[in-house]
Amino acid sequence: MDSKVIRAKFLEFFNSKSHKIVPSAPIVVQNDPTLMFTNAGMNQFKDYFLGNKTPEANRVADTQKCLRVSGKHNDLEEVGLDTYHHTMFEMLGNWSFGDYFKKEAIEWAWEFLTEVCELPADRMYATVFEGDASEGLESDEEARSYWKGLIPEERILNGNKKDNFWEMGDTGPCGPCSEIHIDLRPDEDVAKQSGKELVNQDHPQVVEIWNLVFMQFNRLADGSLKNLPAQHVDTGMGFERLAMAVQKKQSNYDTDVFQPTIKAIAAKAGVTYGNDEKIDIAIRVISDHIRAISFTIADGQLPGNAKAGYVIRRILRRAVRYGYTFLDFKEPFLTELVPLLADQFKEVFPELDAQKSFVAKVIREEEVAFLRTLDKGLKRFETIKAETEGKVIDGKVVFELYDTYGFPLDLTSLIARENGLSINENEFKEEMAKQKERSKSAAQQSTGDWIVIQEAELPVFLGYEHLVSQSKITRYRGVKQRNKSFYQIVLDQTPFYAESGGQVGDTGVLVNGDDKVAIFDTKKENDLIVHYANELPKNIEAEFTAQVNVTKRLLTENNHSATHLLHAALREVLGDHVQQKGSLVNEKALRFDFSHFAKVTDEELAKIESIVNKKIRENIKLEEKRNVPIEDAKSMGAMALFGEKYGEFVRVITFDKAYSVELCGGTHVPATGQIGLLKITSESSVAAGVRRIEAITADKAEAYVDEELTLLNEIKELLKSPKDPKKAIEALIEEKNQLQKKIDELNQQQGSALKTDLMKSTQEVNGISLITQVVNVPDANVLKQLSFELKNEVPNLLAVLAANLNEKPMLSVIMDDKLVQEHGLNAGEMVRAMAKEIQGGGGGQPFYATAGGKDVAGLAKALEVGKQLLEDKLNIEIK
Repeated sequence: MDSKVIRAKFLEFFNSKSHKIVPSAPIVVQNDPTLMFTNAGMNQFKDYFLGNKTPEANRVADTQKCLRVSGKHNDLEEVGLDTYHHTMFEMLGNWSFGDYFKKEAIEWAWEFLTEVCELPADRMYATVFEGDASEGLESDEEARSYWKGLIPEERILNGNKKDNFWEMGDTGPCGPCSEIHIDLRPDEDVAKQSGKELVNQDHPQVVEIWNLVFMQFNRLADGSLKNLPAQHVDTGMGFERLAMAVQKKQSNYDTDVFQPTIKAIAAKAGVTYGNDEKIDIAIRVISDHIRAISFTIADGQLPGNAKAGYVIRRILRRAVRYGYTFLDFKEPFLTELVPLLADQFKEVFPELDAQKSFVAKVIREEEVAFLRTLDKGLKRFETIKAETEGKVIDGKVVFELYDTYGFPLDLTSLIARENGLSINENEFKEEMAKQKERSKSAAQQSTGDWIVIQEAELPVFLGYEHLVSQSKITRYRGVKQRNKSFYQIVLDQTPFYAESGGQVGDTGVLVNGDDKVAIFDTKKENDLIVHYANELPKNIEAEFTAQVNVTKRLLTENNHSATHLLHAALREVLGDHVQQKGSLVNEKALRFDFSHFAKVTDEELAKIESIVNKKIRENIKLEEKRNVPIEDAKSMGAMALFGEKYGEFVRVITFDKAYSVELCGGTHVPATGQIGLLKITSESSVAAGVRRIEAITADKAEAYVDEELTLLNEIKELLKSPKDPKKAIEALIEEKNQLQKKIDELNQQQGSALKTDLMKSTQEVNGISLITQVVNVPDANVLKQLSFELKNEVPNLLAVLAANLNEKPMLSVIMDDKLVQEHGLNAGEMVRAMAKEIQGGGGGQPFYATAGGKDVAGLAKALEVGKQLLEDKLNIEIK
């Protein structure tokens, strides 16, 4: 069976067991503050496990894109070194939400593996939770009893809390699990040692293949366990490992999941995979990492400098580093693998194929940038090598290479070894710990457990029709973040829109008589609508009038509807390749990020703005449709955003069926005329292949136009040219340029005269032509030109000049190259020592350096310091 058949058979099997087959959620997590990436198949079902939401089906199955590179589940450092860990992987899963439990989960798993996949029963082992006294948890004898009916008891092994009690994070749903392990070693190895002894011992051919998790508990913030409202099954099977077992391979990388990519990398490098372990590791790393990078970008997460963006950038740079060091890839190469991946996965994950050009462009730009940094970093390493005393590189310097040039620790360590050096790894770790602590303290947040006032499902959102509702609090909890504390409140029904899809959350108040509590933000947590308040109401069980800030909501709606009109105009003017890559709409402005590979010209922007304002003047009525089947919405031409998780039924927002039809959960104007006016204020680059337009609407746009017209009138008045201010400004610029030429000529004459005087003051000491003097020059350019002209005209020159540039001090040291080589002089070192006297600093090359400062009065003293340095270094006396 090839990998496509294996995947299909899994889904067909569970479909035959009355499971609904659901699509993979995006790899980038939305509306869950505890996660950056989907790291397990159960992430998208959290609210079902917690009892917050009723599932549409009690049994589902899927293949889920997962990424494990941060937090509790982090496999990054193992990737490539072994044969079965990955950053991005597919997790095959079947789920029961309060329906079947341990018996069916175990029996069906065994049936699928032994009968459908025909894996050898005598090569598999099951583990069950042995219990944990510290948690008051008993051993899972129920699971053991079901396994006894399928396999010999000696193949049923105990597992500790680390291996057989599954927890998604520090808090949340959890429970005991039963793992299935398979022994893939050759028969002769099995005869020598039982696989039983190698289970959970990190053996590359005795691996966990399926984890059957029995969700029974919710881990609270205080560490205690609380029974979930219902018992659930959450299984996860690594697709890549299953393929290895079914295809009888010794490595995940030997399967057809990875072999097309591996062959392409090896061919480009001109090597044969399997001949050299270091080269093989590099190829495995790249073949793994390109999947994680490509699918994450396709799901909407661009590489960046913070949080999820930095994780992706780190993975990408790790791949580039392996290619550069071990495969001699000095030019971008990852980008060439994207079309291959897109074609391989287009049937199961079509989002990459749909965006392969965009993804490839983003990756290429990132590669180009890091290869340039990598080269600079290697040059910096040469300097570090020269400055290192002894054989050990300081850990702070290693951290500089990591922090400034993006060098992973292992890269610096490798280069150091090649140069006969080592690194102080402990010092590096100390610097990393300091950085993490700084980052942690900047974003530290502790959240208490929910205090439930009344049991309720997800709150009902009324905000499309109403800005006021009568509501009751169903739960609340306290939050501490750095130096402030606040509360999160959930209502049974609410008019407050929770931040989502780029639209900011509503603000407003909860009122009960004299008791008024301000809501300063509203956000989503999974599917909960959470209201943020600095205090709790006095009577937490009362009924409240929930009132949205009307002014803010209406202005925000103007900007949100304007983004839909803008998106359509961008596609009309620039082309259908334009896709939304992010947005922010609030009461003040709108920001819209979109895929496009060139700067939008002024003419294009003017046309885009004109189209949007025409649609505003047409006063197009909003056509809103709710609960539209997703396929029907797509057939209507509705724009779906990559990286968004859509259910079976969606909301469709239309402003003219022939113009703008989008899937959207946000709030909008009843007709476009309410927007009034749109004015684009800026267009810029955000990342490779992504542009950003910022704009304002309604009263903000009117005020902007008024300010611009007022400014224009003031300029006309100043220029005494009411009819043609542009022509008057052009004349002023020309006049300025002519005057500047005359000033430059005068400065040159002054510099020439000064050069003559300085040459006359030259002292000949031991074959060196010394010039040390305080000079008056108009600007830094004249000083630089003067220095280099002296160097060119005076043999064996060593000039130390202290200049007064219109009451700004500046120092210049220039010397003949021979003096640097023969006497060990360094202009940069000299100028730095002198600069202390003028309260400044500077540097440069060994033969030429400059410094600026604040204290003109220190120039003479700085010159004396320079003279003294020369006297000491050259053993001479300067008059």
